[in-house]
Amino acid sequence: MASPAWPRLAYSAVLYALSPLIGWRIWREQVPTYSRLQRLGLRLEPLPPAPRIWLHCASVGEVRAARPLIEKLLKCYPTYSLLLTTMTATGAQQSLKLISEQSPDDQARLAHRFLPLDFPGAAKRFVRSVQPKLMILFETELWPNVIHACRQQRVPVAVVNGRLSPRAFERYQRLRPLMASTLNEISWLAAKSPADAQRFHALGCSMDTIRIVGSLKFEMASQNKALEEGEYLLQKWGERPVWVAGSTRDGEEALILQAHRQLLKRYSNVLLVLVPRHPQRFEEVAKLCQTEGWALSRRSQQQPVTAQTQVYLGDTLGELATLYAAGRVAFVGGSLVPLGGHNMLEPAALGRPVLSGPSIENFDDVAEPLVTAGALTLVDSPDALTDAVADYLANPERAQQAGRAGRAVIETQKGALARTIRGLELLLPR
Repeated sequence: MASPAWPRLAYSAVLYALSPLIGWRIWREQVPTYSRLQRLGLRLEPLPPAPRIWLHCASVGEVRAARPLIEKLLKCYPTYSLLLTTMTATGAQQSLKLISEQSPDDQARLAHRFLPLDFPGAAKRFVRSVQPKLMILFETELWPNVIHACRQQRVPVAVVNGRLSPRAFERYQRLRPLMASTLNEISWLAAKSPADAQRFHALGCSMDTIRIVGSLKFEMASQNKALEEGEYLLQKWGERPVWVAGSTRDGEEALILQAHRQLLKRYSNVLLVLVPRHPQRFEEVAKLCQTEGWALSRRSQQQPVTAQTQVYLGDTLGELATLYAAGRVAFVGGSLVPLGGHNMLEPAALGRPVLSGPSIENFDDVAEPLVTAGALTLVDSPDALTDAVADYLANPERAQQAGRAGRAVIETQKGALARTIRGLELLLPR
């Protein structure tokens, strides 16, 4: 049964009304080498030859998580090219970095573009220009007009690693007619857990469309390079305890610095590696550190870490894994403030004990097995964070045991990638 058109038309009308605000946001989220007209489906540079698979990820974290899938698609479909799209500038930069790390032959089959704004005309122009044989959306990137444009062109649409947190589910419930009509145009949805599958179904997705395959986030690529680079940094910094706070968000750095100040009373030479999630906040966090009187070194300015350095600001892109590897304990941000957390598997894959705040609803399926195995500890305050870091620094054997447990969880949870590929083959046979 065809979906009613009115929810999508009403949604499009709201988008047009908000276009000045949307335009401002997109003006900021840009890479100089790309034309901003790409956001309207115009001035698209030539792509590698068709046939083509199109994969869309929102930003940095999704591109990282999708890497095993991207590399598997290149292997399974050797006669196809692959287009990767993102919404954010940082996602674009992460995509270009990923492409540069592939073999020359695979680089020739990979391209990145910005996703067009979800206006009907822009979506139609983009789909007609790209001419994909299959579109794959990663996680919850449900853009009604883009999906509808694909269906108009008879392009099957799949959602992989489909997740819907309780908070996102509540928001989408207010738009249920729109979500139901959009999900009705999905050909196949690979949910990462039974709870996610039930939420998608409650929004209007047919259970015949949904399969539960597990989380692709457990399909981690080799971390050997990051470990080598991290150990090199540790040797440069000398014999001192190091802990890392990665993917930190607004309002969180002050709490982390508060914990670090308490930690210095126990370990006078402890070093904090602080890595904000978003590059537009690098200067803001640097100013916070300087205002509070910290002895600060910045990675972007190649400032050395001396014996006096107390905070090392990781204000570069694409180096989070290396910086996690340079520490002995890792705190994952977006969790001491109510933002749902970030991916704890990144430091766990490096064999590091992992700490997180209590706000982890975006990664509850990942967090649960890590907590059960003793690889992840949840803290709810700067004081608790101080105690947890100090405990691991004082007990290296316990830290190593937690690190081994995290790696073991990742190994036992693998399998989602193979199940995802089998599902996609139903839409696009090899």
